[in-house]
Amino acid sequence: MVSEERLQAEESKVAALESNGGSMSVALVGVARQRRRKEVIELFLRLMCMASSIVAVSLMVTAKEATNVSIYGFNFPINSKWSFSQSYQYVVGVSAAVAAHSLLQLLIGTSRFLMKSSVIPSRKYAWLLFAGDQAFAYALMSAGSAASGVTNLNRTGIRHTALPNFCKPLHKFCDHVAISIAFTFTSCFLLAISAVQDVIWLSQHSS
Repeated sequence: MVSEERLQAEESKVAALESNGGSMSVALVGVARQRRRKEVIELFLRLMCMASSIVAVSLMVTAKEATNVSIYGFNFPINSKWSFSQSYQYVVGVSAAVAAHSLLQLLIGTSRFLMKSSVIPSRKYAWLLFAGDQAFAYALMSAGSAASGVTNLNRTGIRHTALPNFCKPLHKFCDHVAISIAFTFTSCFLLAISAVQDVIWLSQHSS
């Protein structure tokens, strides 16, 4: 009887250990799946930011139009092109840099994801991503704001002068510029989300 009781006790211990081991394995699988989902979202943000920046550059560099405008009753030919404005050049330069940054991070992250490695391998790399995302987000905000001021002046003209609303005769040019600026701010927003994700990753891997 004593030996049977000991055998049953040992079997109960083994069953309990197997049960705990199974629970731990299930928990680990759940954590791994959650991490992979977060990494997919991060890579998707990189892809969207790259696409948005490319669209912003494409629309801006194709913004050009020639027409005539009447000032004080005289018709003058005007030719408007994105390269005539330093603010628009700024948008093109920053958006192109952001597109390159997003493409690089997308390629690195995708390769690590396919190899089933962590997309962010270390805290040092996470800090580097955070600094880059934040710097580019501020640059995009600055470029978009500067370009918006020029575009608003083109639409409203200058008060107390005969300078007209240039966007009436140059509506195609202004439409291209306006949509490009909208995509510039979209890229800024996406980078800001990526920066927040970088901070969350750092807070979860503080040790």
